[in-house]
Amino acid sequence: MANFDFSKLILVNPCNLDDECYTRAIHASKILDEAKIFQSFEEASKKMDYLVATSSIESQNDKRHLRNAVVLEDFSEKIFEIDGKIGLVFGREDYGLFNEEIAACDMILRIPTSESYLSMNLSHAVSIVLYSLFIKKDFTPKERRTVEKLEKDKLYESFSKLLGAIDYPAHKKEKTEIMFKRMIGRSMPSKWEYHTFMGVLSKSFDRINKKK
Repeated sequence: MANFDFSKLILVNPCNLDDECYTRAIHASKILDEAKIFQSFEEASKKMDYLVATSSIESQNDKRHLRNAVVLEDFSEKIFEIDGKIGLVFGREDYGLFNEEIAACDMILRIPTSESYLSMNLSHAVSIVLYSLFIKKDFTPKERRTVEKLEKDKLYESFSKLLGAIDYPAHKKEKTEIMFKRMIGRSMPSKWEYHTFMGVLSKSFDRINKKK
């Protein structure tokens, strides 16, 4: 993290930060001193506007939306368009992230690796992602996109209500909601785009309610 100008470390239910941790950190011990520790993923992610999960496992079928990933190169180009608190979510060394943790994220990120050995050591994966962002950090987009967590949550909630209002099949609802979240995550909508789409949803509800 220190090598690539990142300083805000959040740990979820970690091991004790003992002397060995500080020995390995060498001159970056300040990052450990200032690390924020939470007992659950939900608690740690509450103040984040945009969550990006990382995984070596990618959906091979376009109908499986949970692990529909964006490759690192594309991510590094687009993520600077977002103006807000962005959380890069890395999983456990042995198991990675649970499905429910991935589902809570707006986007899933994948580092392209050999088909013969997909998964990477956690520290190596973190280094590659941070390096990719570091070399792009001076990129200044023409428009900063500022949709915040509260707005996104309202958008996802409204879409879920719309599915209910049109009697969308219950057994398909969860997967479709995840598909929608991945679409919004990849598109990184601006505030204008967000409010336009929310207006469309609002008028859709009005039309549906009038017919009932």
